[in-house]
Amino acid sequence: MDPFALTRSLIDIESVTGRELRVGEFLFSMLQKLAADSGGKTERMHVEPDRFNVLTTWGTPLVVMSTHMDTVPPFFASSEDAQFVRGRGACDAKGIAAAMICAAERLCAAGTGNFGLLFVVGEEKDSLGALGAARQPRGAKFLINGEPTENKLAVGAKGTLRYVVTARGRLAHSAYPELGDSAIEKLLDTLNAVRNLPLPADALLGKSTLNIGTISGGRAPNVIADEAQADLMFRTVGDPEPIRAALRAAVNGRVEIEEVLHTPALHLEAVPGFETTVVAYTTDIPNFRGAWGKPLLIGPGSIHLAHTAEERIPKKELLAAIGVYSRLVQRLSTGVG
Repeated sequence: MDPFALTRSLIDIESVTGRELRVGEFLFSMLQKLAADSGGKTERMHVEPDRFNVLTTWGTPLVVMSTHMDTVPPFFASSEDAQFVRGRGACDAKGIAAAMICAAERLCAAGTGNFGLLFVVGEEKDSLGALGAARQPRGAKFLINGEPTENKLAVGAKGTLRYVVTARGRLAHSAYPELGDSAIEKLLDTLNAVRNLPLPADALLGKSTLNIGTISGGRAPNVIADEAQADLMFRTVGDPEPIRAALRAAVNGRVEIEEVLHTPALHLEAVPGFETTVVAYTTDIPNFRGAWGKPLLIGPGSIHLAHTAEERIPKKELLAAIGVYSRLVQRLSTGVG
């Protein structure tokens, strides 16, 4: 297969989280043909209506290569030049999916068996695909998870702790603010306190961080706001309880806080002969819950370009990733047992 053409074909199928049906059908059809030609089998793993994971296996899959088929918005189509393939999902993670498929083709040609490919939905939002796969294990001993690491094995990844903060007040005419109670002012005061929280650090993963991702509220410039809301995301480096406790203390009952997501930080193992790195983002790995074996994290492309208007993947890295994935599967298969 041509990895550049395959990457572009995947990019050009819009698959923002929740709308993965078309790209899932494309992958199923392609992998079903590859499997039929090489003694494998392909199946849809139901997640919810019009959403499914795609699994292809050759023999009993001891090692499974996996990444996600969904992207963040907004969609934009593919393009390429001598150095890069561009478009939404180029490095996160459709170029990675293409490299894994090409690696599988190479492994089949070499007579390698007992491995698989797993493409999941929902990574960018709720990890429903990984959670669904965790309930349907196939006995794999190793899971190679694909995210942009510049083809280096990540030995650590930060976790996430997400909150919705809601402030409530009382409506009034803005000419008489003393008659109202501004939810926006409550929210701003709370966020100022939260921004000054001391956050934990880890020797491998570095410092925890906070992002105030969204703020909304109010009704009109001449109305005292009765409600306001913000979304917070902490990138964690260990036990989240100190952050939880500090947040409760900072809020001190002024507003409501709801924890909506926690994904733990990870310390991962290295493999001799592969360069290593540490990443600050979160992956599907914790949501597989160990059901697909010991996790490894590696893929072509830079996370600094993911989710941006300049998203792209270096062609050189994409080609190199095919070899990286092939060698890892062969190495891990040989070492099993």
